[in-house]
Amino acid sequence: MTLSIKPPPEGEFIEIYGQRWSRWAASLSARLDIVISFIIVLAITAAFHLHFQLLAGDWDFWVDWKDRQYWVTLTPIVAITFPAALQYVLWEKFRLPLGATLSITCLMAGAWIARVFGFHMWSYFPFSLIWPVLMIPGALVLDCVLVLTGNFFFTAVIGGMGFAVLFYPGNWPMLAPYHLPVEVMGTLVSVADYIGYTFTRTSTPEYLRFIERGTLRTFGGHSAWVASAFSGFVCVLTYLVWWHIGMLMARVTTLPNRWRAMFGMADNQTAAVAPVENTHGT
Repeated sequence: MTLSIKPPPEGEFIEIYGQRWSRWAASLSARLDIVISFIIVLAITAAFHLHFQLLAGDWDFWVDWKDRQYWVTLTPIVAITFPAALQYVLWEKFRLPLGATLSITCLMAGAWIARVFGFHMWSYFPFSLIWPVLMIPGALVLDCVLVLTGNFFFTAVIGGMGFAVLFYPGNWPMLAPYHLPVEVMGTLVSVADYIGYTFTRTSTPEYLRFIERGTLRTFGGHSAWVASAFSGFVCVLTYLVWWHIGMLMARVTTLPNRWRAMFGMADNQTAAVAPVENTHGT
């Protein structure tokens, strides 16, 4: 009994970028790309959220800790790291100018998941005390500068400075009502401080409030612009460093496979072409 293998009909094939694929293989490849993209987004969300919470989480957990100097200075410096690295990968490898927006969106999604399930539903803190930071405007500026210039140096200088300078104005519409002064039992405090007094936490680090002791710093916002300018300068340097970190992480390198000899296989680098035996006797 013989089996004849006939080629599939012409409609079973599809051409993608000059490569002939069967429709089944193309569909399977597209589904695999979706699964891999979903895993990558989850990995970016988890890694970036962990990085941000370890380095700037104290200033972003509670509304009464969002002061005008340390919070404005430290948060953009910590948050520009992953966008710079991801911008290199997506721009240089795929020509997609959305690395900063994608990474910041992943960070905000992870922050909201933690605040809703960990702070609000688990510990019953109100959202007025625990809302996370907003950095979408700065991320859009980073991506826009990159797609308009196509140069990482101009993106670092212009986009990095814009990422830091737009941080405080982007959060001010949400933060301004909590900085209004109120009098509570003869003491002048802000609305944010009064919320913090009402919903006490387990502990407060000593370094968080010492810069906000005076009423001039508590109710005046002039120090925010000085802090934003300094943060923008450091963001330029941080962007350059993490752009090169993304370059190193995206570099493909190969190592010699030393396990091949253990399994009786020749090494690719040292294998020689075996001579063909002469079966004709000449």
